[in-house]
Amino acid sequence: MDNAPLFTNDTIVFGLLMLAIGAIFYTSSFKTGFWSKFYKIVPALFMAYMLPALLTTVGLISSEWETVSDSGEIVEHSSNLYYVSSRFLLPAALVLMTLSLDLKSVFNLGPKALIMFFTGTVGIIIGGPIAVLIIASVYPEALGGVGPDEVWRGLATLAGSWIGGGANQTAMLEVYGYNQKLYGGMVFVDIVVANIWMAILLIGIGKKDRINKWLKADTSAIEKLKEKVSKFSAEVEKNPTLTDYMIMLAIGFGTVSFAHLAASFLSPFFKEIINGIANLTVKNSLTFLGSSFFWMISISTVIAIILSFTKARNYEGAGASKLGSVFIYILVASIGMKMDLTQIFDNMSLVVIGIVWMTIHAVLLIVVAKLIKAPYFFLAVGSQANVGGAASAPIVASAFHPSLATVGVLLAVFGYAVGTLGAIFCAELMRIVSP
Repeated sequence: MDNAPLFTNDTIVFGLLMLAIGAIFYTSSFKTGFWSKFYKIVPALFMAYMLPALLTTVGLISSEWETVSDSGEIVEHSSNLYYVSSRFLLPAALVLMTLSLDLKSVFNLGPKALIMFFTGTVGIIIGGPIAVLIIASVYPEALGGVGPDEVWRGLATLAGSWIGGGANQTAMLEVYGYNQKLYGGMVFVDIVVANIWMAILLIGIGKKDRINKWLKADTSAIEKLKEKVSKFSAEVEKNPTLTDYMIMLAIGFGTVSFAHLAASFLSPFFKEIINGIANLTVKNSLTFLGSSFFWMISISTVIAIILSFTKARNYEGAGASKLGSVFIYILVASIGMKMDLTQIFDNMSLVVIGIVWMTIHAVLLIVVAKLIKAPYFFLAVGSQANVGGAASAPIVASAFHPSLATVGVLLAVFGYAVGTLGAIFCAELMRIVSP
């Protein structure tokens, strides 16, 4: 099957993404008229995600596609833009956004961030079996399969992804032996449902004041942190020179370079140790330690936090967090191009299970947030640290304020740690309730 998009050259696709982002920023700069009203409802960051999704849907671009060779073989292709954005731009953005971090103020945000994160985890664990029960009572055929083809085994990989991330998802594939020929369908459900939920969270950011008022949330600690960072930025503000930009890029990508180097040693080192563990449960619960992405993000964040105690933090005045935000928008656009909106209807039964599952996760978060009067920030970031992991939790956090990106990363690291064990518990519950 040949489903190649019109543009397959990454250089051209990157240009289209940048034109889309440029158009969003141009229209969002209008102070009056239609666009002014539009962006009061729909955040610019959401549009940076949705426009590339629309370009993918109409067939102009795509993150993955297939062609048929002259010999009749199906050849798989993929864009490298998401890989470059997530491995190079994301860690650089985290470094630049964290330079002005006030670590003490982050800790002063209190325990509600952790409470909402673990609420999100529980929501995924119980949401899976509840979704299976609901769908089984309405459409039991959706949960069929025998042996490696059993749907609950595939759903176990979703649990791994939505509590931890890619490494945890792969671990669950190994633990439950789901048919790898069917695995692509689960990956698609993961992308569709997780991205729909991320889009909803981004839209909610535009209405955060109304949501916080309904939650009766105390946002004073968050506002205090934002004000402190804004005050510091104003104090060190300067007209950036070419030297400033070069030094900021050197700090950002120099850190990324070191993080990748360290990850290239740490990842195989821990993989070897993990492979030698006899206990399968312990072995798979530590799989994330063998992920180079985990180490790359963690090391970048630790170095950035250390730099925040040095004079490097003064580069916030030259626009360090703004430069980091540029990278974040490019990352969001590359995530958006993964979504073909028409394909949602191709695996409707699985997508419906995923949507019911994510709805339970969302409802539990809302109930707990209401009970403990947690701000929408903690709800959104606590959820995304589970469902999206380190690739998207800082995106949602930085949409509230660049200084808050690190909160998203720190919570996502918790997700890596509890991902596999939580997913195994969820999978066993789904196995029990499956018809």
